[in-house]
Amino acid sequence: MLDVNTIRKDFPVLSKQVYGKPLIWMDSAATSQKPRAVIQTLVDYYEGFNANVHRGVHALSTESTAKFEQARAKVAKFINAKSVESIIWTRNTTESINLVARTWAEINIQEGDEIVLSPMEHHSNLVPWQRIAREKKASLRFLEMKPNGTLDLTNIDTVFSSKTKLLTITHESNSIGTINPVAQLIEKARSVGAKILLDGAQSVPHMPVDVGQLDCDFLAFSGHKMLGPTGIGVLYAKSEILEDMEPLFMGGEMVLEVTYDAASWNDLPMKFEAGTPNIADAIALGTAIDYLDDIGMKNIREHEINMTNYALEKFSALNDIQVFGPLSPELRGGIISFHTPDVHPHDLGTILDREGIAIRTGHHCTMPLVRSLGVAATARASFYLYNSTDEIDILVEALEQAVRYFKDGAR
Repeated sequence: MLDVNTIRKDFPVLSKQVYGKPLIWMDSAATSQKPRAVIQTLVDYYEGFNANVHRGVHALSTESTAKFEQARAKVAKFINAKSVESIIWTRNTTESINLVARTWAEINIQEGDEIVLSPMEHHSNLVPWQRIAREKKASLRFLEMKPNGTLDLTNIDTVFSSKTKLLTITHESNSIGTINPVAQLIEKARSVGAKILLDGAQSVPHMPVDVGQLDCDFLAFSGHKMLGPTGIGVLYAKSEILEDMEPLFMGGEMVLEVTYDAASWNDLPMKFEAGTPNIADAIALGTAIDYLDDIGMKNIREHEINMTNYALEKFSALNDIQVFGPLSPELRGGIISFHTPDVHPHDLGTILDREGIAIRTGHHCTMPLVRSLGVAATARASFYLYNSTDEIDILVEALEQAVRYFKDGAR
């Protein structure tokens, strides 16, 4: 069990009050809060050794470069990548996925090919592939989903075929919390010769993710959802694939030699990192990884299973509130998406905000999925290592009061 009270002391914003109530942050699926160590790393960079990386020979550039590349090595170790050359800095998960779509897919997806996705993809892992399919005259194939929010793999052989060139799938749904059986899906994709991209935006911050064990070709995730700053993301890709890919952005550090007529590309990973990178935030992401490693990803996952189990039990006692996604905490992350016909989700979010509780409302960038649930929007509470069961009790009590208020008003 995590010592949540001790952990909370590391997060300055969690001492904040909202409308006179203690802040209860249940929007970590959108962005996590930052520990003091991460914030201090940003201050230390700008106050102590702010300089551009690589090629500089002066002391500050040398120090900045060393810490920048140390952070890359921390990321590689965190996901068990074979080499640091497989770690490409991006701005976020969305940019990482788009990089794959506009480089690897531009060359490797051809007319008649098929791309397999799940019905629960974030728009960032759906819209780029719609564009690729349209431009290349390829097709999107979708796995089926059971009513409980898990994938139905009964007819998996009808989805994958010799035409399948890519499986691109969320590891954990940001909308309903489902953890997909990616190991089984990767094995199936491998059997037909397809490549695999995992959207790890929700999984990497919350559970151990081992790219060596999973044997995925690409993994995309964001720093800001795992205690790091905004504006820094990661694309992991197997080195041999990166070697064959053309860069998306041109200029700056990604070149090796340039004449007036032509240019050649730098070695990995700089080949894909044009211009001045987000140095400070990359270094601070390294600090966030140190923090997560100190606590232990297995411990964080166990804490979220306990939190989710507790939340599901409490929500089951609420009348007229429907929870979406699997009811087993082992099959889902710390995300509870719910809906009540008595209160619009946006109204519910506003009422909870007045109680100091921050949740997310809307379609969570999964509009097709939410509409398939038969609702226009849901309310979503998401947990992380700094949340407690006491906060769940406060959330449930506030929900009961809100529903009661709107029901009484309707009468």
